[in-house]
Amino acid sequence: MTALLFQLAFLLAAPFWALMILAPAWSWTRRIVGSPLIVLAPLSIWPIALGPDLPAFAAEMLSPDLAGVSALLAGPGVVTAVWAHLIAFDLFIGRWIHLDSRDRALHPVAMAPILILTILLSPAGLTLYLVIRAVRRSQPANSTRR
Repeated sequence: MTALLFQLAFLLAAPFWALMILAPAWSWTRRIVGSPLIVLAPLSIWPIALGPDLPAFAAEMLSPDLAGVSALLAGPGVVTAVWAHLIAFDLFIGRWIHLDSRDRALHPVAMAPILILTILLSPAGLTLYLVIRAVRRSQPANSTRR
């Protein structure tokens, strides 16, 4: 059951990523991705996966240490819950990047690799987007806007 939940976490997020990458200019993409509630799909896995380990997890989170957190992460239920957490928050970051880039009129073809990088390595994708955003902001408006 845990292996299925692990796989399901990403499968629940994948349609939203597909909209942002493959159909960024479609009017329904903005309507759907515009809601932060899209993260609830992968987050729905979190309580199911964590349920049996919730008492130990909660106790460790009250006074975390490396050894205790490492021991918790040895269990498939906690790993699956953490995976669902990561998938949901990566989606939230990707959603923000997508919406912000559309508001700033950044070309969707240029944004697709950044969103893919965000799926795979969200800290790197977010960092790259923030750098591009800062560089774009520092350029004169008439030389960058269409």
